[in-house]
Amino acid sequence: MAIEMKVPSVGESVTEVTIATWVKKDGDTVKMDEIICELESDKATFELPSEASGTLRIVANEGETLEIGALICNIEEGEVKTEEKVEKPKELPSEKSDDKKEEPALSPSGEVESVLIPSVGESITEVTISQWMKKTGDIVKMDEIICELESDKATFELPSPKAGVLTILEEEGAVVEINVKIATIAVGASSNSETKKEASKSSEEPAAKLANSSDSYAANHPSPAAAKILQEKGIDPKNVDGTGVGGRITKEDAQNATRVSDISVKPREPEPQKVDTKPISGSTTSISSDERGSRREKMSGLRKTIARRLVAVKNETAMLTTFNEVDMKPIMDIRKAYKDKFKETHGVGLGFMSFFTKACAIALQEFPTINSYIDGDEIIFNDFIDISIAVSAPKGLVVPVIRDAQKLDFAGIESEVVRLATKARDNKLTIPEMTGGTFTITNGGIFGSMLSTPIINAPQSAILGMHNIVERPVAINGQVEIRPIMYVALSYDHRTIDGKQSVSFLVRLKQLLEDPMRMLLSV
Repeated sequence: MAIEMKVPSVGESVTEVTIATWVKKDGDTVKMDEIICELESDKATFELPSEASGTLRIVANEGETLEIGALICNIEEGEVKTEEKVEKPKELPSEKSDDKKEEPALSPSGEVESVLIPSVGESITEVTISQWMKKTGDIVKMDEIICELESDKATFELPSPKAGVLTILEEEGAVVEINVKIATIAVGASSNSETKKEASKSSEEPAAKLANSSDSYAANHPSPAAAKILQEKGIDPKNVDGTGVGGRITKEDAQNATRVSDISVKPREPEPQKVDTKPISGSTTSISSDERGSRREKMSGLRKTIARRLVAVKNETAMLTTFNEVDMKPIMDIRKAYKDKFKETHGVGLGFMSFFTKACAIALQEFPTINSYIDGDEIIFNDFIDISIAVSAPKGLVVPVIRDAQKLDFAGIESEVVRLATKARDNKLTIPEMTGGTFTITNGGIFGSMLSTPIINAPQSAILGMHNIVERPVAINGQVEIRPIMYVALSYDHRTIDGKQSVSFLVRLKQLLEDPMRMLLSV
């Protein structure tokens, strides 16, 4: 009797999965609850256990995308022969000879501490192991950083919960759910590898040289996560320099790899050209594939989250944008006169962002509706002002928050801007540092933008867009003068904010920026 195994439901919003890897082969004998394959959705990777003992008959191949409930394989029930019960584990190309894991060290007390994925935020259900700082068999201290975890919002460092010898259970690139065990710590144990090295130091030296040699088996062999990325990019692993052990290609190496058209890379199977290359005026000349190419890259978790939220804002809010211009000469004169003394006194530079943040904090107190947000059928008004600052980080746009901006002076604001921007560039921002803002400022001017309509950072009701400063002729007291002018834009949710409030807010902002003394005197 054959048992049909179908793709299980793995979440309300998941309608299809891809067969990432078959752990067993067609015709293999499997036991009940034994893992036979890995399924991958747009959110996580799942292991599929066998529903019965018997012989596996594969119906869908690796790489196929199946809908929930689709047939994936059959299990022909029958007795499992004794000699078949002990099976040699399937060895992936990236896990052969040079990367065999050492046996876990035993703790003298027998205590083994599990290393679990911690909860890193309410909305985060899974993380990716981006990098292991330690290897299996290494001795680690309590609170020593052993690996980096990456979510769709930020990167986190995971400290060791105990001192002892580390045994890694999940490799780099694995997508793991919260509270799943990824390693163990043999508390107080000594490393087996150290004992082995002391006993046979001379025999291990050649092996170490081989592992570090570019001629080792691991050289140019990608890890499973890296192999998938390279396949999507159409890049041959032979043309990628690995930085892992023995020259292994890591996930980061694959992400940084670029396809070069003029190197001798073995091409993938030809695909239909999406670009119309029909000859002009009856010409029979066709465009060479070497001259025109394209590549496909999978969206990162962070980019997918950004895309989903931006589309939701456009669809769910009545967004409108109003504009004004600001004469930046008064601010530029103050910076020129006091920037050196300011930096000497406070240790940070005096930038434009502190003027805009302070002005927004004052104006938001006068127009509390712009500092509010909609929650169902209610409007939530905030008595505090947490201003989000949009920062372009290596992995995408992040929006860290300056807390209680209304209480900070210029030095305090500049210090926070520097601290948060530095952490953003290093991918070290935490979830609390990026959540809970009540108003957002984004500065497209640093990239040369003259004018834009910024998108609201939900669930907030408004966002201010700064732009580049350009010298323009303006009328001052009946005379034409050349002044440094910046256009500013306020995008707002018209469901909450009326036109009069938005325009009045922007006019008040212009007034404070063009006469900074008002900010000091609160007038």
